[in-house]
Parts: sequence; structure tokens; C-alpha cells
Amino acid sequence: MRRPTFFLSVFCGLVFGLMAMLSGPALAGGTVLEKYLPQIAAADLVPGADGFGPLREDLAVAPVLQGQTQLGWVYVTSDFVGTTGYSGKPIHVMVALDPAGKVIGARLVKHSEPIVLVGIPEAKVKALVGSYVGVDLPKAATDKASAHDLQIISGATVTVMVIDDSILRSGIKVARALGLGGMKAEVETGPKAEIDPAVAAPEGWLAMQGDGTVRRLSLDVGQVNEAFAALADPRAATHALTDAPQTNFIDLNMALVSVPGIGKAVLGPAEAANLQAWLKPGESAIAIAANGLYSFKGSGYVRGGIFDRIVLVQDDVTVRFHDHDHRRLVSLNAKGAPDFGEADLFKIPADLGFDPAKPFRLQLLVQRPVAATQKLFTTFDLAYQLPPHYLKPVVVAAAAAPLDETDAQATLWRSIWAGKTLEIAVTATMLTVLTLVFFFQNAVTRNARAFFWFRMSFLSVTLVFLGFYANAQLSVVNLMALFGALTTHFSWQAFLLDPLTFILWFAVAAALLFWGRGAYCGWLCPFGALQEITNRIARALHIPQWTLPWGLNERLWPIKYMIFLGLFGVSLASIEQAEHLAEVEPFKTAIILKFMRAWPFVAYAAALLMAGLFVERFYCRYLCPLGAALAIPARLRMFDWLKRYHDCGNPCQVCAHDCPVQAIHPTGEINPNECVTCLHCQVLYQSHTRCPVVIRQDKRRAAVAPTSASDAPPRDLRNHPHTPH
Repeated sequence: MRRPTFFLSVFCGLVFGLMAMLSGPALAGGTVLEKYLPQIAAADLVPGADGFGPLREDLAVAPVLQGQTQLGWVYVTSDFVGTTGYSGKPIHVMVALDPAGKVIGARLVKHSEPIVLVGIPEAKVKALVGSYVGVDLPKAATDKASAHDLQIISGATVTVMVIDDSILRSGIKVARALGLGGMKAEVETGPKAEIDPAVAAPEGWLAMQGDGTVRRLSLDVGQVNEAFAALADPRAATHALTDAPQTNFIDLNMALVSVPGIGKAVLGPAEAANLQAWLKPGESAIAIAANGLYSFKGSGYVRGGIFDRIVLVQDDVTVRFHDHDHRRLVSLNAKGAPDFGEADLFKIPADLGFDPAKPFRLQLLVQRPVAATQKLFTTFDLAYQLPPHYLKPVVVAAAAAPLDETDAQATLWRSIWAGKTLEIAVTATMLTVLTLVFFFQNAVTRNARAFFWFRMSFLSVTLVFLGFYANAQLSVVNLMALFGALTTHFSWQAFLLDPLTFILWFAVAAALLFWGRGAYCGWLCPFGALQEITNRIARALHIPQWTLPWGLNERLWPIKYMIFLGLFGVSLASIEQAEHLAEVEPFKTAIILKFMRAWPFVAYAAALLMAGLFVERFYCRYLCPLGAALAIPARLRMFDWLKRYHDCGNPCQVCAHDCPVQAIHPTGEINPNECVTCLHCQVLYQSHTRCPVVIRQDKRRAAVAPTSASDAPPRDLRNHPHTPH
């Protein structure tokens, strides 16, 4: 039997769980505190404490006890506010508060930040979290900046800002809910307001600044030097700016241009119309323009698409802007507007809960180098509130039932998909083109040179777009998370949060039925594309290619299956440990982090690529656990698309010798577990200069009816010495 029950069972598991392959299993009910509280000793969180009391039923908090005395309350930040970091996963911090609303304990319990895992010592981040002990949350509720000095760790700005924001905002929420330090939950009074789209803004830049339509923060060098001098670190004063104190450091201006009247006045009618077309229902946008020595954009945008010098804050809502939320402005249309050196639009997604009718502030992070790799930071706030004439009261109707968690998740993933329209369209186009190539492989592979350059172009798009741009690199970690999710809690909503991963895994599952593992491994894997492209460059540079003896090649194949089974076994005991061991995959280093990592990881990935210069797709063939996992159901494919002659393998060995991954047995059979469906054998299948069967057919035709030179079969350019093989 070619289709054993074991393979069928594994494949069915893949199909039913193909979308449970993102960040790991969700909690099967309960709270984050409930999961991590048993793992933390009370004395490690709060000195002198010896235990925790039972969790409250109405709030995700538990008492901190010393004998029979309650010292305070403990909670985890991610139970109350969003704590998603640079990795896209939550940063869980456990915090304890005393009855006065002060932080008496703070500990980092779980994170997935790549820069902390492999670059910055985790002790630094733990020390940062510990520095929040003593913070007075009633004071922070009125002035966060004075309640705690933000201590940025160079290279981890975004991570630190997420931790700072989550500790303070969640602490204020918990303190208000429990009435700590005399705080009380905020109760909205009076009628709610909404934007009146019919109101026009005053004409002219000065008039808009006068009525608050445009808000301004102006800082000179003297003010900034004074702010740094007020910090506890003595290095701040010794590295002060040397420009004249009255020199313009930054002149920052902001307007809520998603309000129709303000958008037309600030941007002009044409640009305002473009803005409204860019925004989805429920989204808002601000325009920021500035002059001066300091840029509000910062270097983070260049590194990874994150503007790490500005953050928008409204109550418990914090908005950090990414490149896909951003558009540049050439100029402002308002009469009398200055010529700004920087002017940009920033979109605020609808799912964040931002209310344009309520006050908010833009926080500007200012940094100062004090050593070769160290910086100090301070912040300045630009407050904004729409002038009352842009608002109108809301007619309160009967209260609607609040959205449950399922509806909230659906709203979230739909908004994410709406914001990924371009990426989804490009990925769908790639999948459509690849499907057509497989269905019409005879026509596509007829011209060797044309097919070669088509394949190189497709792999380049895979590497640059799917890999470096979209970070859509699938991993064996996804498969390990699948089995964890199937044994705990399965929810389609959670799997839809990453559109490209969802689409690619759906395509992989479908392709396994038709073509086996090759559709992904040979065409859609960014690291596989990187290996093949670098190998082609090596061939062009005449680097020698090594063909391993068939017996050795065949005995090296099982290594990747053993690696996969080992990782899978570890994942049954600890998914976290399995994720660390999955570093056997160089995908994170080479594709996700683009080699910006600690040297051992970079050296490992570089070594694999170096091996691939001599042995094409060395990693794919012998070490890849993801390829092994996809190869297990490869023999279940419904069709054998790759054509063969009776002469293949006996006596002809052309395809076997030329197969880039040595997936063709000397007897002529193609091993579907190892084939990456590169279609090179189908090029040879039709070659008039390489395939003995085609050559014999041509000779017979020539003997029966000699052809003129113009009617002769086209010469196969793969045999030309200047054509890559």
C-alpha cells in the first residue's frame, strides 16, 4: 500500500489544524494571572510576602499575603491592557499594588521579544521592570511623566515603551477598579459627542492655531538642556547641546485631519479627498509637521517600520505608528502655513478604541547620546482637544448589547485584513501564477531559458516580498503550535490575525493534496529561495558544485526527519523549550531579523548558506524539520504530475544526474518526499539536445520526412555553455 493509515492520520491533522500555526495555543479559558501565578513565589515578587490568596471572580487580581495579613493585590498587565511587543506577542509583567496604590512588586514573567532573547541581556529588562517599584499610581493617573522616569534601553526602545505603557495604564485601571489610594472608577457624565462633518475650519494657519484646530509644541535648545539636566543621571548635563539656547530644537504642529472640515483646511480639497479614501470606517488620522534640529520620525522607522519617537495616548489607548499607517505630505495647503522640513499623515486604526471627540496627547521621545552605545531619554507632551464647535451631541438610543469576545476578535481580524490589502493581493497573485504554472507545466517548461529566468524572478519575489518585506516565513514552530492548540482550545478567530500566514498555510494544505511538499519548499519558502539564488550566483562565479554519492545522499535524508520528531517530542512537554530548540531553523536569523542578531546565530545561518554554495539547497535536503513535516504526507498526493519515459533510469540517467536536489533514484523514480517540484526534469523531458528519447524521436521524424533548417526543433539553450544549469 502506498497510502498507509499513519500518513492519512497525520495529513488529516494538518488539514483540520492548518490555521493553528501562528503564535501558539491560546489559554483554555481563565486569565493570564491564573496561568502564571503558580509559577511565581510570593517573596520573589513582594519582599516579606509568603503566599497569594484566591483569585477574585469579578477581576483578574489576587491578594498578596504575609501570614493572615494582606499586603496588596497582584495582577498581570496583559489581563487589562494590550501588551503586544515588537515580536507581535504579548509581554506579560506581573505587578503588585499596595492599598495606597503604589507598586510594591513588578516582575517580567513571559515575553517573546527577539532582541531580548538573543541580543540584549534579559537581566537589563528585568531590572527595568523592577524599577517600577515605588511608583505612585494615583500620581501617575494625573501626570505619568512625573510619576516615573522612562529608562530606555538602547536597541530595545519599542519593547521598553510597551512595558512602561502597559505597567502604568494597567496599574491605573486596577487601582481605580479596587479603589486603591482613594481612586475611583471614571464615570462618564453628560451627553456623548461626535464629529460634526458640516463644520468648516477657520481660514488660514494662524486662525487655526488661534482656535485650537492646530496645536503646537515649540521647544528650544535651552528648554531641552534643562529637561535633561533635571534627570538623575549626571551625564545628561555633560553632554548638553552646544547650540545657542534660543535655537529651535523642534517646532511640532498637529491637527486631527480626519475631521472633514480640518482636513480640507489643512491639506486642501484634493489631498483631503485622498485621505478619506485611505481611511476605513471608524479610522482617524492626524497630520504632524515640524521644523528644527530634531526629527520626530526617528531611526526606528528606517530599521523596521516603527516610529519610535512619537506615541499617541488617550486614556487607556496607546497608538504606535508603523509604516503601513503612514503617508508623507509634500506640503500643507493652509494659507500662511510655514514651510516645514517634515510633514506626514498617520492613521489610527479603528480597532484600537480611539475616540476623536475626546482629548488625547502626542508624546515626543527625545534622546541624547551619553556614551558610545548608551543614550538618555526624556519626553514632552503635545496635548490636543477638538474645539467644541466641531462636535455635536449624540442622540442616545436604546443601549445595544455589548460585543462578546468572539465579535471583538472578528472585528479585530477584519480590520487587520483590511489593512493588508496590498500584501494579500500580491500573495494571491503569486499563488495564482504558481497554480497556472503547475497546471500548464508542459507549455511553461518548453523553453529552457525562458523558464529559468521565470523561476529566478519568482524566487526573487518570494525572497524579497514574502521574506524580507512581509516576514511570511513558515516554520516548524507553527506545526508544534498546531498540536498544542488542538489539545487545548481551537478558535478560527485567532488564526485569522495573520493574513499571509493564514493564506500560505491554506495554500500548503491544498498543494499537499495535488503536488506534495514541492509547491511550498520549491517556490514559496523565502529561505529556500535565498539558498537557490545564492547557489546560482556561485555557479556563475564558477564555484565548484559537489554531487554527493547516491548512497551517502540517501543516508543523509533521515536527519531532517529525526530533527522534526525530536522537536515534536519536546513540544509535547514544553512548547517554549521546543521554540528555543527550533533555532535549528535559520529562518528567524536570515529572513525575519535579516541577520541583525548575535554572532553565533549569524554564523550558523551563514554556514548553511555557504554549504549551499557547493551543494544546492543543502539545508532543505538534509536538515529542514519543516520540509520533513511536509514530506510525511507527500505520498498522499492525488496525482503524479511529473512525466516520465519508460527509459528513465534504465538506461537514461540524465534527469537523475541533473536533479538539483538529487530526488530522482538511479532507477528513475522521483521521490516525492524529497522533490521540490522545481520542474527541471520537465525541462529535460522536452529537451531536443539532452533527452535521449526526444532525440530518437527527432531522428525518426527526420528519417521519414527531412526538415529544412528553418523547421528544425529549437535548440535547447540549457546545453549552451553560457546558460546556467
